[in-house]
Amino acid sequence: MTTEGTRNAAHRRVLLLCLCAMFTALTAVGAFIRIPIPHLPITLQSFFTMLAGLLLGGRLGAASVGAYVMLGLVGLPIFTEGGGIMYVLKPSFGYLAAFVVGAYVTGKIANAVREPSLPRLLIADFAGLAITYTIGMGYFFAAMNLWTEGDGMTVKALFAACFVPCIAGDTVKCVAGALLAKRLIPLTAQYREALR
Repeated sequence: MTTEGTRNAAHRRVLLLCLCAMFTALTAVGAFIRIPIPHLPITLQSFFTMLAGLLLGGRLGAASVGAYVMLGLVGLPIFTEGGGIMYVLKPSFGYLAAFVVGAYVTGKIANAVREPSLPRLLIADFAGLAITYTIGMGYFFAAMNLWTEGDGMTVKALFAACFVPCIAGDTVKCVAGALLAKRLIPLTAQYREALR
């Protein structure tokens, strides 16, 4: 590899690392932009995790969100209700784990082609959202029935608490994320080949 080629590869790696760090920070900020409702506050975390997958690709999007989760688990108070290893016992922790998987799937679907269309970006976002809901709600249900105090939770109550109040806002976030990504993807065209 030539000196110029080595320099360009190093530049691209630094740029991708900076983009990953930026999405880690945006996800942390998104935790504090919230609408408080009982059980599960509505935040902008899902919006930034979707964008991470769309713009960084599956592997780097998941790495970015995974770094956010790890930073919170080691004690940085960057989750919606704090941080630390004991956060894994909170019913809402399943959503944090699901964000990593959701970003990966969103990125893999969106970046399977060189220039994704708006319908592909929407499908990617909604696929990631479906995974986030499935894992997040499953963990929430398990936590409420197995290791938190109280009378437990029925499936009907689970949907009333975790699906009904969130789905409209998450649908808007999916559409907004796809529209924004469609505008930003041409700006990152020279780096996208590395993301595929």
